[in-house]
Amino acid sequence: MACWTRLRAPGGRKSCPGRDHAPGRSLTVDEFSLIDLIATTLDAKRGALEGVGDDAAILEVPAGRQLVVTTDTLVEDVHFEAGTAPADIGYKSLAVNLSDLAAMGADPAWYLLALTLPTMNAEWCRAFALGMHELAVDCGIRLVGGDLTSGPLTITVTACGLVRPGTALLRSGARVGDVIGISGPTGLAARAVLELKDLRDPAPACLRALRRPVPRVKLGQALGGLANSCIDISDGLLADLGHIVKASGVGAVVELARLPSPAELSDLSDEDRWDLQLGGGDDYELCFTAAPERWEEINGRLKALGAKVTAIGKVVEGEGCSCLRPGGGEYRPRSPGYMHGGVGT
Repeated sequence: MACWTRLRAPGGRKSCPGRDHAPGRSLTVDEFSLIDLIATTLDAKRGALEGVGDDAAILEVPAGRQLVVTTDTLVEDVHFEAGTAPADIGYKSLAVNLSDLAAMGADPAWYLLALTLPTMNAEWCRAFALGMHELAVDCGIRLVGGDLTSGPLTITVTACGLVRPGTALLRSGARVGDVIGISGPTGLAARAVLELKDLRDPAPACLRALRRPVPRVKLGQALGGLANSCIDISDGLLADLGHIVKASGVGAVVELARLPSPAELSDLSDEDRWDLQLGGGDDYELCFTAAPERWEEINGRLKALGAKVTAIGKVVEGEGCSCLRPGGGEYRPRSPGYMHGGVGT
């Protein structure tokens, strides 16, 4: 529902069990105060014709626009480790949804937030909301409602964007001969995950990529009318490029020598680096395909945004994705990417 509902445990019992996720003293409040704190911090009153405080939001889609809707759930110890700063959790929870809108070339408009909390901790929620609001303001998206309940820490965001009819970027438009491009380096977030598991401190760029990914909203919009297909890289470059080729009925060849190689991965062997870049996931860069003759125009549009893309391969006849080593020969990564259900990275 679009209103913020009262915090309840499973079965309808009013409760707020669980551990305190905020550092220092736990400042617990009643559920109505917590709802008001979150809604006020996220400036929810300004998002819709009617929204927070009613049973559902009323949204007005402008004439000549179509609504694009996406939703993602983040769960503690699955999508982020326990102890992650609440501001980072708030930021990333919205960022992963904005990345989906970016992949469609959509203009962000509204979002809904469903929070499952182990305890009603005002300090934690205020920091969480401030992190989310920072990105929301930057991308021009408004909160219009949500839900609040009790249980293991879980955040679900539903984001809505707007596109002109027929202009949305899809996975199914790749054509034989297209150039494959990506909006930035992959593998940094995956390296941060590995180093955190080993109780080591990741490089700042790796930790930033993991906890504060930048949704490529403006870049996705700039690709409108020029790219033939697009997807955001969440489960790994090969896994997500695989969705494009499957939906489009084509194949793809990735040239490993063309992958952007940031300094933070330079100490790894080629194969360890390739595995992170191809299958690590959590990158939230865009992967797209476009006709070769469009490439110059794409770069021209992106230069005005201070952005750039890298050509990493081409679309071919056939099916599936293959990877070519520098100098020739196929490389088969140890994992194609994250597989929901526990298989993969």
